[in-house]
Amino acid sequence: MRVGLVQLRTPATHAGALTHVAPLVREAAAKGARLIATPEVTNIVQRDRGVLLPSLMTGEADPVVVGLRSLAAELGVTLLIGSALVRRADGKTANRAFLIGPDGAVAATYDKIHMFDVDLPTGESLRESAAFEPGERLVTAEAEGATLGLTICYDLRFPAVHQALARAGAEIITVPSAFTRPTGQAHWEILLRARAIETGSFVLAPAQGGEHEDGRSTWGHSMIIGPWGEILSHADHDEPAVILADLDLSAVARARGAIPALANARAFINP
Repeated sequence: MRVGLVQLRTPATHAGALTHVAPLVREAAAKGARLIATPEVTNIVQRDRGVLLPSLMTGEADPVVVGLRSLAAELGVTLLIGSALVRRADGKTANRAFLIGPDGAVAATYDKIHMFDVDLPTGESLRESAAFEPGERLVTAEAEGATLGLTICYDLRFPAVHQALARAGAEIITVPSAFTRPTGQAHWEILLRARAIETGSFVLAPAQGGEHEDGRSTWGHSMIIGPWGEILSHADHDEPAVILADLDLSAVARARGAIPALANARAFINP
């Protein structure tokens, strides 16, 4: 299966975001990708919450989600919108991944569970939970003959999430992200390769990268990693781009057979 990851530098408006992402999705499809994934916050990057929150819509109304659903149907590809910031039916907001089938229908959604609430060494303070409602349920879904496990960004730092997805049958774990530059430079590659090795899974990690319109700076360096921890494809920069790899799903069984950590795990009593 050929997969394509789209690295973005999403603008601060929905209209700008769709104009930015659509040509890169088309490029990935033209290069033969059947499963295409975009990063976290594909639909808007706007850190002024007084501007951001009133602009958010339901997934059914969001112009980026609607536009990408139409594009997936036009191209006949499976498209993971790594996440869109949307308004829930109850009026609260969510950081939500959308898996879109080749017919343009929403096949699955996942709401980010772990909120990025942190005081960075740069002095920047981020409180994702102040604006978004965390999800509660892990999600797997079938796509292009494979089982995907869905995560978003900060979930990467919680190994139990990825182990649970692998035990539920996930062969590919998606990690769409918008990592800050300091944490991305220090930990991005290490964490991605560790999650692949621990679970014997392919890891697809499309990222936001560069200096955004709203002043935010993200790390980029999107990666496709094999179940033995090997880097199959890598954007060694933070510019908008497409990266591709051909996945042999039989490598998952080989990796898990060679290092049966999932099967050997035992319950234990905490200290």
